[in-house]
Amino acid sequence: MATRNAASRLPSGVEPQILDPDAIDGMLPPGAVHQGLAVRAHPLSPTDLEAACAPPDGRCVLILDGVTDPQNVGAAFRSAAAFNARAVIMQDRKSPPLTGVLAKAAAGAIELVPHVRAGNLSRAVETLRSHGYLTVSLEGEASQTIRDAFVDARSVALVLGAEGKGVRPSVAEACELRARIPIAPQMESLNISVAAAIALYEARRET
Repeated sequence: MATRNAASRLPSGVEPQILDPDAIDGMLPPGAVHQGLAVRAHPLSPTDLEAACAPPDGRCVLILDGVTDPQNVGAAFRSAAAFNARAVIMQDRKSPPLTGVLAKAAAGAIELVPHVRAGNLSRAVETLRSHGYLTVSLEGEASQTIRDAFVDARSVALVLGAEGKGVRPSVAEACELRARIPIAPQMESLNISVAAAIALYEARRET
């Protein structure tokens, strides 16, 4: 679907349904923004954990535990793509679908980084450990910094929790290490996507 002005900029051979901007607005989900063009696309299918992550190849895996805000998830995908992460793993039932709002925040990254839906994140962490990943839970209270944690050449699987709640105890216990990003004491925490970007950069630099 396209407005008349947007349709004039499309490649030859593409014949959209011509609608007024308000009509397109009414067909889109709340919060969606268009520039005169809307396309109905099939949702991206998740990838199997083994297919996405085994065997380790030096790249990081990002695991999001209980992160439900689609803009934060989308921004985390963007960070994952920027630092060449191998996959993003999310909880199957409590993570947001890859909707337009999430895709917009990801800025194209959901087409670049495979995503995995895991029914049990603790088991997914254990599977990655069995394949040889260094599994690290990021926690503000951890005594070890991420620089100290990333001391060997193993591929890293990073677990980040939602702001406020953090990584769930059962998931953190499945990890080999717990580490923190050192920040100034006047700030309690970082946004999830910012923390992901810092940790992914540090893991890539060290390995």
